[in-house]
Amino acid sequence: MPKIDLSQIPFRNGSGYPGKLAKAGDDRYVQPLGDANGLTQFGVNIVRLEPGGLSSLRHYHMEQDEFAIMLSGTCTLIDDDGEHEMLPGDCAAWPAGEANGHHLVNKTDAPATFLVVGTRTPTETGYYSDLDMMVKFDPDGFAFTRKDGSPLTADQIGDDND
Repeated sequence: MPKIDLSQIPFRNGSGYPGKLAKAGDDRYVQPLGDANGLTQFGVNIVRLEPGGLSSLRHYHMEQDEFAIMLSGTCTLIDDDGEHEMLPGDCAAWPAGEANGHHLVNKTDAPATFLVVGTRTPTETGYYSDLDMMVKFDPDGFAFTRKDGSPLTADQIGDDND
């Protein structure tokens, strides 16, 4: 049945970032709505950020469009143009290939949620604006490197237990 029962879709916590960078996902919870009914051409997720939480490290996509609409609470959108308050109903969009590093941050003392929709492509390259880091993914998985393709250093990612 096409109707999705949100109570049956658990939120996932964390991130796929390497080493100490994974801590960026500690206060982020993602509910994968598109996966529940087998969508394959685009992803649809509700993201809940606890106070202090980040949606991601500041990044941009080369092959995938991304769109977000605030559902509850308040977040701060941080991009190359500065900081922008995002309230319920506010939207933001990032076309593929536009080098505008962005993320949402919950700077309040209450949880906030937003819906994010993004293209799913068989391959993707993303860049992290505040780090010398790039991610490439393909059907075999994710590979994080420096922007020039060389391996990340211990100084960049440290140890998971730092």
